[in-house]
Amino acid sequence: MALPEVTIYTDGACSPNPGVGGWAAVLLKNGGLFQELSGREEETTNNRMELAAALHGLLSLKEPHRVIVITDSTYVKNGICSWMSAWKRRGWLTSTRQPVKNRDLWEQLDQVIREHRVDWQWVRGHSEDPWNERADALAVAARSVRIQEQTGEVELTRPGNDTIAVFCGITYAPSRGVGSWAVILSYKQYVKVLGGSGEGDSANQFHLQALIAALSALKKDVPVTVYTTSGYLRDGVHCWLAGWQQRGWMTSQGKEVGNRDLWQRLAVLVGRFSVDIQVVTRKNGFCLLQEAKELAREWQ
Repeated sequence: MALPEVTIYTDGACSPNPGVGGWAAVLLKNGGLFQELSGREEETTNNRMELAAALHGLLSLKEPHRVIVITDSTYVKNGICSWMSAWKRRGWLTSTRQPVKNRDLWEQLDQVIREHRVDWQWVRGHSEDPWNERADALAVAARSVRIQEQTGEVELTRPGNDTIAVFCGITYAPSRGVGSWAVILSYKQYVKVLGGSGEGDSANQFHLQALIAALSALKKDVPVTVYTTSGYLRDGVHCWLAGWQQRGWMTSQGKEVGNRDLWQRLAVLVGRFSVDIQVVTRKNGFCLLQEAKELAREWQ
């Protein structure tokens, strides 16, 4: 009898690293959404959250399945496919005879995969894969939001009276290489709208342009909360930017940072303000974020 099939997209988030973390797994059956899972830990690391996402996704299956696990973590993919067998032969020691980090999670994962036929695949993060983006958004939401235990409602941190709220919306047509952006800036009773359009190689460029325009327009030195659908934008500002600058705008893999000119402009602006970026999903979205997206369409 053929095993039922399921595809699981997984992702983890932690900021700062180590710090508060979130994990998420998106399960697909018959080409459609079947289940979404997410969770949070107060003191953890990004790698532990990536592992937890895969583990919880597999643990949710109540019978043997043929599973495709899709992760953007090379740590998880290489650990399962290349390193684990050697770790076990050495008694959970690395090639340098050091204890394997996160052994507890690796051992649990080793046990659960024996119940299924699992194929592990890697996907580049923030590469416009909609299910990877969904898993990323859920993991970030689990990490950064307040969970209402009685109702199950998930809420983002709302802007305070002394905070400028920036709502970013973009559109992008990859077939034509064109896009547009709009931002709504809200501070107390004041609202300002900006927008623009142009050519570009990716949606990421327009997310960057939107935030650059918003921060460039600010006159007051007050905290800024940015609401966006872009995990790329959030991770770039909160996780990657400092390292890129220290390495002379090179990634940890020794490659030049993509969209370097835009990131350099944004780095100057981020240095002037206290900026918090929150990724918004459909479930916890703001009407002003949807309005920003609609305004972006008008700039096409």
